[in-house]
Amino acid sequence: MTAHCITSLDQLAALYPNPIAPASVIKEIDHIDANYGALIAASPFFVLATNGPDGLDCSPRGDLPGFVAVSDAKTLLIPDRRGNNRLDSLKNLLSDNRIGMLFLIPGYGETLRVNGTAVLSTEPELCARFEMAGKLPACVIVVTVEAAYFQCSRAVVRADLWNPATQVDKRTLPSAGTILREISSRAAAEAFDGEAYDKALPERVKATLY
Repeated sequence: MTAHCITSLDQLAALYPNPIAPASVIKEIDHIDANYGALIAASPFFVLATNGPDGLDCSPRGDLPGFVAVSDAKTLLIPDRRGNNRLDSLKNLLSDNRIGMLFLIPGYGETLRVNGTAVLSTEPELCARFEMAGKLPACVIVVTVEAAYFQCSRAVVRADLWNPATQVDKRTLPSAGTILREISSRAAAEAFDGEAYDKALPERVKATLY
């Protein structure tokens, strides 16, 4: 396989000889305009990419549409909602402040990509803006936007992502408890109680959303 690895820009250009369509360049701007702001306001979910000493991380983030606030054309505010406290993304940002985001909107083909840098803030007034169910985020990720552009809908169309008929019956896939039980059984004397975990999970998620 090594003989067929692409190792140079020339090899890459030979595989993709067509010039970039004008729209591919025009769509990228260095701020959030009204149109891109509307997409962010409609999005209940995005994927957060960071880089740190231990490598790359890609983390799902979701809440009610508009949970990411456009403070101004160059600034996004992201409440850090309750999670598993691994803190992979946040620890990465402390050592490498570069950040990438991919916003998805159910029913909408295009996605929105935003790249920039970020800092973590515990400013009381800022955290208070994102109170939900009487709970404040532990911190707010303040993003300085460097590039924003939409991604055409080909990937979403190929995946048939928003078609309800293509949804997978979750019973055909391993549950969270099953995964934990099988992984723990390889390393621990006593396997994790996956059945109890699955049984308690729905109520635990409901009780700890914020």
